[in-house]
Amino acid sequence: MSDAGGQKPETLSNREAVAAWPIDVNQDPYKIPLDAMNPAHNDLFEANRMLPWFERLRAEAPVHYCADSQFGPYWSVTTYDDIQYVDSHHEIFSSDIVNGGIRLGGQIMEKEPDALTHLPMFIMQDPPVHDDQRKVLAPKFTGPVLAEFGELIRGRAADILDGLPRGETFNWVREVSVELTGRMLATLFGIPQEDRHKLIHWSDTVERLGDPDYFETPEEGFQELWKCFEYFDAVWKQRAADKVPGSDLISMLVHGEATKNMSPNEYLGNVLLLIVGGNDTTRNSITGGVLALNEHPAEFAKLKANPGLIPNMVSEIIRWQSPVAHMARTAMEDTELGGQLIKKHDRVVMWYLSGNRDTTKIPDADKFIIDRAGARRHLSFGFGIHRCMGNRLGEMQLTIIWEEIMKRFSSIEVVGEPKYLKSSFIRGITDLPVRLHEK
Repeated sequence: MSDAGGQKPETLSNREAVAAWPIDVNQDPYKIPLDAMNPAHNDLFEANRMLPWFERLRAEAPVHYCADSQFGPYWSVTTYDDIQYVDSHHEIFSSDIVNGGIRLGGQIMEKEPDALTHLPMFIMQDPPVHDDQRKVLAPKFTGPVLAEFGELIRGRAADILDGLPRGETFNWVREVSVELTGRMLATLFGIPQEDRHKLIHWSDTVERLGDPDYFETPEEGFQELWKCFEYFDAVWKQRAADKVPGSDLISMLVHGEATKNMSPNEYLGNVLLLIVGGNDTTRNSITGGVLALNEHPAEFAKLKANPGLIPNMVSEIIRWQSPVAHMARTAMEDTELGGQLIKKHDRVVMWYLSGNRDTTKIPDADKFIIDRAGARRHLSFGFGIHRCMGNRLGEMQLTIIWEEIMKRFSSIEVVGEPKYLKSSFIRGITDLPVRLHEK
């Protein structure tokens, strides 16, 4: 999240801000002047037309400057090696919220931040705050702890798949992807399963702060997010009163030395980080995998012949989908990257989606190959101190759901066009109409 909800002109409504930067999503990106390209335009992602834009930038301007956009000026970093360099040098490229945070639209704070929209979280902190807060929660995502979740996830996956409608069209996103991730989030937070849909709602709200179809202004969206604080404030107080500390994420925050004295803003920020991080990557990869296998029937035939490919396929799905399309940083000093001079306080955007299609590092990167060699060497989880903490849990959920799918169905047929999220941050699929074919 950015303090301005992804919008540069704070005085404009969401609808006015969108109208201020019109775009023809069907135009040929190779016919646009390079200095006029704004690859971060949300409409490109909603139309799923952004990949050719990044293909051109990788070839002609791998470190590209956009001087004017709805997010302000920014540099696009589009190749694998340059993205890895930026991500691995946090001392040069800051993710701290006071320096603009992790997504486009954030700006360096030169005045006291708005209490409504200023939501610090450890991914938007530099060391030592980042490291200390991350260490509080990291034990929840170690191998031995994750192994305990396997049977639980498998039982839930089976329950969800067995309850799906047969012989009729339904939205895979809502019935499967959201359901599995929502149940896991409720477990991680130690809250009742019947409240899991609240978590999904708040996750969706984060990505809709600047969307005029949902909120007139970003501030309206933030008001909705503070309902999340009200809910989890009660959970915090309950955990603090427990005589025996629990093992859920809120209990860990309550008793963690670096987190037990967080402000309400910081607590809400970190809760939202955990909700979005635990929902969007896995949810969109589950959906993206169904779509990819429909678009590449030879790969699905390969999977049916050898279900043992599922773990490797999971990594290829995460690369292919690239559910987190970008992360942003702010240069803290003048530096050179890709032959370009990036000045102190310039905004720099790492396009994971583009780096994952860089054919100089990933052979045949524009092909979906479920038995790809070295499939885990993708960019989707990031590098360095900010590498995704829950990546193994996400991979586990994807592996198990596909193992259970292959036991039950001969195919999951996509019977309509997918609908994509209007966001250049999360590459999300909101609707995927499917029909099941049983074995």
